[in-house]
Amino acid sequence: MNFNDLGDGRVEGFALVKAVEKKTSSKGDTYLDFTLGDKSGEINGKLWRYVPAEHGEYSANDIVKVRGTVSQYAGADQLRIEKIRTTYEADNVSFEDLVKSADYSSEEMFDILIDIANNFTDGELKLLVTTVYNDYKEKLMYWPAAFKLHHAMRGGLLLHTLSIVRLCEAVSKIYSFVDSDLLIAGAMLHDISKIEEFSVEGESGIVSAYSIKGNLLGHLTMGAEKIGEYAKKLSISEETATLVKHMILSHHGLPEFGAAVRPMIIEAEILSELDLMDARLFEMKDALQGVEKGEFTHQIWALDNKKLYNHQRTDLENKTKLI
Repeated sequence: MNFNDLGDGRVEGFALVKAVEKKTSSKGDTYLDFTLGDKSGEINGKLWRYVPAEHGEYSANDIVKVRGTVSQYAGADQLRIEKIRTTYEADNVSFEDLVKSADYSSEEMFDILIDIANNFTDGELKLLVTTVYNDYKEKLMYWPAAFKLHHAMRGGLLLHTLSIVRLCEAVSKIYSFVDSDLLIAGAMLHDISKIEEFSVEGESGIVSAYSIKGNLLGHLTMGAEKIGEYAKKLSISEETATLVKHMILSHHGLPEFGAAVRPMIIEAEILSELDLMDARLFEMKDALQGVEKGEFTHQIWALDNKKLYNHQRTDLENKTKLI
């Protein structure tokens, strides 16, 4: 944990409450059992002799300032909390400071994507994309792109989407026969129903589970249904709606990877390949971080159980150049 060291084992700093439970000690006293976390890890915390009127009340996803003493218990660090409070505006602390977050602010990424859509020459695709994005703006500000794998971070869905859109723009410049508006619209909407697929803890961007609909339907099916609903509401032509729905349903490429159908238009094929490339590059970079030069990673399940070699010819800390 990135706490400030006050000496003699005492620390102070900000943390995210990942879990908290009211319990009773063997002496009959009430105490709070916390799981506190930040970008560096987690620690168990105990607030003994808990009195709500004195100490306040807390729940998961609160950001708190704590002071206490760290000691070892059962082979792990444990924080004996002396003082705790929720944060004030003047503390200038946000979720982005405490949880893994996208390299760019969500507001900036959202505005760029809306600006790209507003420049479509196809009026139907412009209306469809901008309407969907504005309707889901609040959740897009913090929604992750995955549970545990690529872009599983606060703002990860926008980061993954913007990465693919930038790749689509480059491909469209090279291959002039590609329908740029359709390709980019499909990229912007391909994962939109991950907003229904995951259960996310408040605005932290941390996925707690797949939703019931996420388990039963998945984001491809729900995404195609969503586009159908919006197309009807916005009087989008059946042809345009069908092409976009096809891109969503096929963007996993093959049925064994979850695709409802295989890509059958050029733009769907490109989207599928770029989606896979962005996800795999993220996994590769993530796996290589912390691996010494000249060493291999462990076998990576998400990359067909292969190992990666770290040549360290570049700085893995460099962020993607999207803006």
